[in-house]
Amino acid sequence: MYDYECHEHDVVVIGAGGAGLRAAIEASSMGVSVALVCKSMLGKAHTVMAEGGAAAALSNKDSRDSWKTHFRDTMKGGKYLSDWRMARIHAQEAPDRIRELETWGAVFDRTREGQINQRNFGGHTYPRLAHIGDATGLEIIRTLQEKGVHMGMDVFMEFTVCRLFTSDGRISGCLAYDRQRGRAHVFKAKTIVLATGGITRCWSVCSGSWEYTGDGHALAYWTGAEMGDMEFVQFHPTGMIWPPSVRGILVTEGVRGEGGMLRNSEGDRFMFDYVPEMFRKEFADTEEEALAWVEEVISDKQATKRRPPELLTRDVVAKAINSEKAAGRASEHGGAYLDISWRPADQVRKKLPGMYHQFKELAGVDITKQAMEVGPTAHYVMGGVKVDPDSQESTVPGLFAAGESATGLHGANRLGGNSLSDLVTFGRRAGLYASKAASAMDAWQEIGEDEIQDGIDYMMAPLNREGGENPAAIVHDLREMMQEKVGIIRTREHLVEALDDLEALRVRSKSCSPGGGVIYNPGWHQALELEAMIDVSKMCALAALEREESRGGHTRDDFPTPNYDYWGKVNSVIMQDSDGNMKIEHRSYPPIPDELKELLDSDDLDGDS
Repeated sequence: MYDYECHEHDVVVIGAGGAGLRAAIEASSMGVSVALVCKSMLGKAHTVMAEGGAAAALSNKDSRDSWKTHFRDTMKGGKYLSDWRMARIHAQEAPDRIRELETWGAVFDRTREGQINQRNFGGHTYPRLAHIGDATGLEIIRTLQEKGVHMGMDVFMEFTVCRLFTSDGRISGCLAYDRQRGRAHVFKAKTIVLATGGITRCWSVCSGSWEYTGDGHALAYWTGAEMGDMEFVQFHPTGMIWPPSVRGILVTEGVRGEGGMLRNSEGDRFMFDYVPEMFRKEFADTEEEALAWVEEVISDKQATKRRPPELLTRDVVAKAINSEKAAGRASEHGGAYLDISWRPADQVRKKLPGMYHQFKELAGVDITKQAMEVGPTAHYVMGGVKVDPDSQESTVPGLFAAGESATGLHGANRLGGNSLSDLVTFGRRAGLYASKAASAMDAWQEIGEDEIQDGIDYMMAPLNREGGENPAAIVHDLREMMQEKVGIIRTREHLVEALDDLEALRVRSKSCSPGGGVIYNPGWHQALELEAMIDVSKMCALAALEREESRGGHTRDDFPTPNYDYWGKVNSVIMQDSDGNMKIEHRSYPPIPDELKELLDSDDLDGDS
């Protein structure tokens, strides 16, 4: 029998990024007791890495913008696999969430008229991203924390949740451990909100920090929740690629939004050669036309010319850089050159202060004088927990999800800037409906002592093994394998191999031995993360094998084009079968209403959107 501490809260929010904080704030405002449990220190959330801005149709920079255009851009960018219900809610509610942040103290950049300024981003028809230089996510986290800490919620920092409990099919609590002391904690909860972020640490080249090991995705799956769209992983086109110590660190899309040009080793601005037919009428054909568009935007005019091709959606730009590399036209270290030095140095330092210092300090590059070397980096997973579009409740009653741990809004590819407005829009909804569900319950459900002890046994198991290999070696092999076989370009042969490799890695993980004790032991923590990393990697590889087409963040070299005859509106859903094995189904969202269908480009999908 192991000792543990027990806590009781109406709502437990797991994750303290933008979605988790916004959910906790909303739940606290409803008068319920709230616990905010986070894997790292408060303020270390991955949201701070979102630099470019938050997308919302405020219409401050261009009066032609509206929620309807934002809805259209989101659906089109997601290759029409987004849940149209979530896309509509997001487009309609995002402006209020951004103005709300402003009333809570967020210091956005301003237009000359004193309104919130907005910048251009890939896939957005008009300048739509409210921003704070290139540190927007950091300012949003600062604002939400400042708001949240005064609302009475209990904060548990450096706690990792390793199991969810259910009673009679409904969520009843979770088991966590204190990463510093190794002590077990049981949280009784009437409802739980998962806001644990993404899974990109499963790839060796990624923009994610150490926390991004797919914990929330795995917890939901193990509890019986349905997962969706796990084949769609976004490889952001611009991560640092040199020196090796900083490989994968994000270079904000804001650089391209402020006029950054992509060139290959021959000096050619190659993105003009990669504009898909469905986007052709929106993007410039010549460098002169693209520069004229940028000059109009910089001078605060409504841009009347077509946009630069560097502002195509992330999947298109990432694949273009990959194609230039395959053709032997890569930059010195295997990527592309991103050049903003044509703009005045004082403007670059003002608009992109973080990027200026990042390259100066980490790569010895002055971006006001030299081009940056960039390449694709695993950045975001569009897949996650299947949720009700209004309430964000999963298929397990009492379990809610928001942000990157949920799926639906982004379809096959997320538009830059939609993540930050997603966090506050659906974080609020998850907190609201979780608190309503908790308030409707008279008491906490009982969690059996045997279940608790089984969970702690599972948690302590790696420390009771001797002679096994270091879990860090298994993590390394998993990440390298996923980079090679389930990366930006996929084939049936590699995906089948990946599924076999994952089962071999699972066998190795069962006997790994971190050594040491429970007092801060990173090896023990990695050993516990391995099962989650293996299962979410399997979800991705399995769904990628099933989807025999290329679309958005998923590219099959053996099926290079979209297949609208079957896959046009079909999403992948992963769940456990009756024997606990992973299985996959294909489903469609409800038909889109005519009044929303009219907003879309009907000829983009062979005349049927």
